[in-house]
Amino acid sequence: MNGVPLLPFFEHSPQMVLFFLTLGVIIALSNFFLVRRLSDYPAPKRFPRVSVLVPARNEENNIEACVRSLLKQDYPDYEVLVLDDHSTDRTGAILERLAGEFSHLRVLKGAPLPPGWFGKHWACHQLAQAAQGELLLFTDADTRHAPAMLRHAVSAQMAEDADLLTAFPYEETLTWGEKLIIPVMGFGIFSFLPVALAQKLGWRGLSVTIGQFMLFRRSAFEAIGGFAAVRDHAVDDVALGRRILEQGFRWRLLDATDEVHCRMYHNFREAVDGFTKNVFAFFDYHVLLYVLAWMWVTVCFLEPPLALLGSALHLPLTDFPPALAQVAVVETLFLWVIAAMRFRFPPVVILFYPVSIALFVGIAVRSFVFTLRGQAVWKGRTLSRPALRW
Repeated sequence: MNGVPLLPFFEHSPQMVLFFLTLGVIIALSNFFLVRRLSDYPAPKRFPRVSVLVPARNEENNIEACVRSLLKQDYPDYEVLVLDDHSTDRTGAILERLAGEFSHLRVLKGAPLPPGWFGKHWACHQLAQAAQGELLLFTDADTRHAPAMLRHAVSAQMAEDADLLTAFPYEETLTWGEKLIIPVMGFGIFSFLPVALAQKLGWRGLSVTIGQFMLFRRSAFEAIGGFAAVRDHAVDDVALGRRILEQGFRWRLLDATDEVHCRMYHNFREAVDGFTKNVFAFFDYHVLLYVLAWMWVTVCFLEPPLALLGSALHLPLTDFPPALAQVAVVETLFLWVIAAMRFRFPPVVILFYPVSIALFVGIAVRSFVFTLRGQAVWKGRTLSRPALRW
């Protein structure tokens, strides 16, 4: 019995799917061998002053471990600035105690949030204004840093002559909700972003900047307008990276999984809410591009396993040929294995990839709907409805 297309209104062919996945395999292998680690670079002749900048809002469970890891860097000339962004928990008290213990820690109190600004962007703007360094490293309060991180990062930045050096950290996942959702991010980057080509061409559409680790040359940061230029963009990191490239500056993406650890979210609900805020914004609110992209993701990663399930149960779940579906599933599993080897997420998650993709497609739909309705909320603040681009 012949099956029916998974998305009958979306024209595609199994051959197109296999071509796309094969291209992904080529990109993933190139990234695996070409994306360098922070520690791969020789020490420079001089170490410029660095300002490490951390916005913090209600981070009492994270802030001490993060700040202590930053204050114990084996780097000769740096300062750590943390801004308490109107926290209602013990974040402020913890920071005051640490400031009394470490002389190179400065704690700032956040000014009232002006109209038109996202809260974190306003906090980072204030931090940049108070910073004294030639280099500015923005990182999050839920990160942990190895003692050599800053020395390695500056060595990499100077060797690459990068105006913006960004790097993906090791993402810790403890609950099953985290394990099923968060690895999709690393899988997507490693499988479909040709990093070496993106760095060579300098195209904004081929860039991904990771807010957990952004090391700017201060002159470039100020030239692109800093956080004021992206004050109302939900994914400030991606927007800043694109501005760097648009204005002819040099962007580099490296691997910091050995140097920086982060636990983005602590359960399924936090992960869903976090990505709901970001996913549509990553596409610059391009409605048609967004819809087509997630339809294609659904077809490429959900239709082949559905075809195999239908074949096993003798049910016409889809018209994707089972023989080609086997090839597609094998290629997808290979992509997940490559990503897992670099990002070190639990191998058992690989076998559940259809569940992960299905969940993320659901989050993408939720992101679209919540953004249109102005329902997106983060850190207790409602996010304004953006202007859509068709």
